[in-house]
Amino acid sequence: MNYEKPYLSVVIPAYNEEDNIPILYSKLKEALQKLGKDYEVIFVDDGSTDATWEKLLEISKKDESVKLIRFRKNYGQTAAMYAGFQHACGNVIVTLDADLQNDPEDIPKLIQKLEEGYDIVSGWRVNRKDAFLSRRLPSIIANKLISMVTGVNLHDYGCTLKAYRSEVVKKLELYGDMHRFLPALAKRIGARVTEIPVNHNPRIYGKSKYGIGRTIRVILDIFLVKFLNEYINKPMYVFGSLGFILLSLGLLLLFYLIFIKVFLDEDIGRRPLLILSVLFTLAGIQLISTGIIAELLVRIYYRTKEDKPFVIEEKVNF
Repeated sequence: MNYEKPYLSVVIPAYNEEDNIPILYSKLKEALQKLGKDYEVIFVDDGSTDATWEKLLEISKKDESVKLIRFRKNYGQTAAMYAGFQHACGNVIVTLDADLQNDPEDIPKLIQKLEEGYDIVSGWRVNRKDAFLSRRLPSIIANKLISMVTGVNLHDYGCTLKAYRSEVVKKLELYGDMHRFLPALAKRIGARVTEIPVNHNPRIYGKSKYGIGRTIRVILDIFLVKFLNEYINKPMYVFGSLGFILLSLGLLLLFYLIFIKVFLDEDIGRRPLLILSVLFTLAGIQLISTGIIAELLVRIYYRTKEDKPFVIEEKVNF
């Protein structure tokens, strides 16, 4: 096989998955060989503290199609996927988790669907093998919110098993925890997105890196994706509309207070309504504006500095 320009690149973020890596590699290789296409597998070790890197090194020495990226510390799944995308050479990029919950046998189905004319094919874990209260219920709520806010209707945004056209995903800049929003972010550049049912297995080895606490961060990211998709080139529509509403309410309150002061001769300086209105209005505008502006500044920083949100310590087989 010629691995200089493969048809397929498989990107796999891994963090403390020492027991799963050998099994995953065996299953993945079996599935990829059935495709009959040139491929490469890129494992991104996201600062693992167990023997994950050593397991990966053993595999890479035997198989040159396995390429490794090792982060200096743990940067998170988004950074790991971003690094994998930037180093991938294939026309098609497939991502999956290293915990054996995604089934490599589903990769041919994703690619087949992609070749029907789509840019992104997302996996849908119809029979998800996770705890209901801590994993599935928050996911159901988040998926409905994301679909409603972004207009990209998917049942399972959180499924890592996805297939992408390389020219689409390489145009996206990923920071924070934005990997789950890739289909919604790709909407901004006109990507065609669909989903198909995929298998899902219960975790056998290792511990899950996700919990119910991530739900709050997901909800906050939903508003950011909405802003990036629809208002990135016209932020005045957001801030102007909000400012107009708040200014109108403020003026109405001011006229009301002036009226009771001038015509009813009542004291307004000690009214809780005056203090609370000013406090809540300023705090709300400041927090929302600061959050969005900070996100924009981060992106401007990385673009101008040509920097990445991760530091690579070592690369193998590149």
